[in-house]
Amino acid sequence: MRILAICLTFAFAPVSLWAQSTLAAGTPVHVTVTAAHLYGVPRILVPADLTVMRESEPVPISSLTPLRGDHAALELFLLVDNFCNCEPGDKFAELRNFVSSQPAATTIGVAYIRDGKLDITEAAGSDRGRTLGALKAPTGGTPSNPFPALTELIRSFPPDGSRHAVLIITNGIDPAAQEAWPDESAETAIGAAQRAGVTVFAIYHPGADYTTTDYSKIYAGQVQLAHITYESGGEAYFAGFGPLPSLAPFLGDIADHLANQYSLEFLAKPNRTEGELVDVTITSRYGDMDITAPSRVWVAGTPAANPKKPR
Repeated sequence: MRILAICLTFAFAPVSLWAQSTLAAGTPVHVTVTAAHLYGVPRILVPADLTVMRESEPVPISSLTPLRGDHAALELFLLVDNFCNCEPGDKFAELRNFVSSQPAATTIGVAYIRDGKLDITEAAGSDRGRTLGALKAPTGGTPSNPFPALTELIRSFPPDGSRHAVLIITNGIDPAAQEAWPDESAETAIGAAQRAGVTVFAIYHPGADYTTTDYSKIYAGQVQLAHITYESGGEAYFAGFGPLPSLAPFLGDIADHLANQYSLEFLAKPNRTEGELVDVTITSRYGDMDITAPSRVWVAGTPAANPKKPR
């Protein structure tokens, strides 16, 4: 929603009308939410179906737009940890099938984590042939923290208000991590995703050496993957410490999530001039529907209270 700012050219200019209306009603906030795990009859949600709570108080919902049809555009990036090369063959054939089955409105990019560095091998585009050509099974390398590369990829998305998602395939292990909680690199990735409005999905996949890896480190990596995805409104998928027998069911669940997303707009009064991440809770009135959404959203700051006098 755009609000036209009207500049008044008096000797002593008051706060602009844009500032007054924003301070009175709140700043528009946009967040992608997912109607996940539909246990009953699928339905199209309307604003009255959801509740947004901030600091234990409901905030007004301005609009709720299903992200389908004319609003279905999505930029999806596949981020593969090249270290995680345990039995990748059939699983990456399933990943290729997932890419081929995505709607035409979805542009897909491919990136790798190579020795801790982000390597974007194919920019997001609609040419499925190019995407599939760039998608290779991981070959192994030096174990490294995957989260700085995830953060860098998230921050590379243009701030254009469009829908973005990342599917990261990794073991989630930071070899240098200590037992202290929280993990700073994971928290940085979460903050970047929440500020940019990027939904993160994760599929756990180990390196070939997982049978000799300290299981406490594997568990910690899975916990971090679950933490990042939950806080950004996505999902993490793993079953035990070994490779999943098949990625297909989980890729199907991700596709279902992406097909049932909404753009939610609500009003939130900012507390800081420079903007901030604020805690929110978004729920549905339907007991047979799970709503997944970020736990924090970015609220833009207030305009200057005393703008300079026009010359």
